[in-house]
Amino acid sequence: MRHGFDAVKEVLAISKSAAQPGPPFRPRPPLMEDLDAGHSVSFQVEMEARFLILFSGYFVSVFSYPYGQISASCDTMLPQHKGNRPQATASPFFITVSKTSFNSGDSITVKIQSSSDYTFKGFILEALSVGGDTITGAFTTTGNTQGLSCSGGPNSAVSHSDPNPKTSITTSWTAPSGVGPVRFRATVLHDFVTFWSEVESGTLMPLQISNTTCGTAKFCFSDPANCSPNSSNCLFMSAVPSSSGYVFEMSGSTSGYIAIGFSDDQKMGSDDYYICAKNSSENVLIQRAYSTGPVTPQSRNASLSGSPVSSYINGVLNCIFSSGASISTSPSRASASSAYFIFLATGPTQANGQIQQHIKNPLITATKIDLSIYGSTKAASGSSSLVLGHGALMLIAWMTTGTIGMLIARYMKNAAKEQYAGKGLWFLLHVFLMILTVMLTSIAFIMIFSEVAGWSSDTGAHPVLGCIVMILSFLQPFGALLRPAPNDKRRFIFNWAHGLNALVIKVLAVATLFLGLQLVDTSSNQWMPKVMGGFYGWEVLFYIILEVNARWNEKAVYEEVYKKLQSESVILVTFVCGNLAFLIALLVGIGQS
Repeated sequence: MRHGFDAVKEVLAISKSAAQPGPPFRPRPPLMEDLDAGHSVSFQVEMEARFLILFSGYFVSVFSYPYGQISASCDTMLPQHKGNRPQATASPFFITVSKTSFNSGDSITVKIQSSSDYTFKGFILEALSVGGDTITGAFTTTGNTQGLSCSGGPNSAVSHSDPNPKTSITTSWTAPSGVGPVRFRATVLHDFVTFWSEVESGTLMPLQISNTTCGTAKFCFSDPANCSPNSSNCLFMSAVPSSSGYVFEMSGSTSGYIAIGFSDDQKMGSDDYYICAKNSSENVLIQRAYSTGPVTPQSRNASLSGSPVSSYINGVLNCIFSSGASISTSPSRASASSAYFIFLATGPTQANGQIQQHIKNPLITATKIDLSIYGSTKAASGSSSLVLGHGALMLIAWMTTGTIGMLIARYMKNAAKEQYAGKGLWFLLHVFLMILTVMLTSIAFIMIFSEVAGWSSDTGAHPVLGCIVMILSFLQPFGALLRPAPNDKRRFIFNWAHGLNALVIKVLAVATLFLGLQLVDTSSNQWMPKVMGGFYGWEVLFYIILEVNARWNEKAVYEEVYKKLQSESVILVTFVCGNLAFLIALLVGIGQS
């Protein structure tokens, strides 16, 4: 290169000296040494010129692609024009699409246009998944375009096929299966120096919700876990960050609405909600609201961008939309946090689409979720440990210990009348089991009030009945301490009052357990209340059997007393075995809730 530039300087010097005045030019015959020297110089200049031409060709081939073979730019979408940067001004070019929503296999016409007569010579165009910026789909080339093989496969990007100035290009893109929201992005070159990057279309929404990219391209939360949104028994939501906010997907079987909430804790209050609801005309409405607690949330500006997609078919509600607002758990300002507990709930709506109390407890993530790192985040649904502990203790108290204690007092006085410390064995067992029942009820009562830190007005009659059961259970042992002697003439009053109070507690406890299981059970078929119904059928059956057995024993004559007692013991043991089977099934269900 240095010799080449020296040669150029020499030519310029010769030209300059030739232009200066001097004595008249008198040619002389060339000498042999002149011919040899001239041949040597011309050969050197020729070789250096060839080198310059070859180097220039290499330079152009590396840093300029006038015919669009630019697969090397798939990732950055920037031309390899050394030292040149994208323009900072607004782009005179824009992207239009023939559809704003799509199904798998749909062909969408994509066009890059100039907002004026400003021309461009080159471009690269890709379809990117929202949030993950993964190249997706395939282009069909037309006219002056050609396909490129990028990370999405053959023809996953498209570019120019000639360097001629143009004001628009048209191509078509085919949507793959399982893809979420996408947008088109292009870099457009006016010339070698002037170009604009990140020219984008609006967001295109899929008409079907898929879970194929959960954990890799979007955060997903569902019940049952990993269920398909196309299934009628799947409650599903997904979220992915976009350039302006988030793209949300919701799907599930409901009579009214699906809501997703973002909270700083696992309690209702100071929460940001997005709601997909239908009105009486089955028109789907997308709303945003702020929750101050277990009351109707306050409406907020949803700040939707793009064209939402929604449907209500065969009882399944679907919504896909993009929110241009940031998540905020404060009524007046954006949140500083980027991680939240996520709620997922369903419930009925009024005729105008106003949401009503959810019919069961919402699903809540076990930990805070940062939606921006969805690929490494796992979520587990379920109620809080205090709520689950409350339910488990109440089941043990009023399915097992309380029930067995009552049966022993009524039917086992003869079978367990051995004396210990001056008291019959049946009496000691009855007192122990009933005191244990009151203790379990009290602990469960404290646990739920510690969790809620107030009154649960959104859980129907369950807390009201629970409080009545707690009060009557607490009074029962104090009434027993005031009982008259067995031979006292007023003893029958105590017996009736004690037994009647126990019956009222039992009936109310049964109703409270049914209502509580409906709140905790998040399954689509509500199997836990059904199991509870089976248990109480089992209990009633054995009450009848024990009552018939007691009446029979009053009339029957046994040669040996142990035979009379044996039937009562066998019946009770059989009942307890069945009781424990039902109890274990429900405890497992609570643990999975």
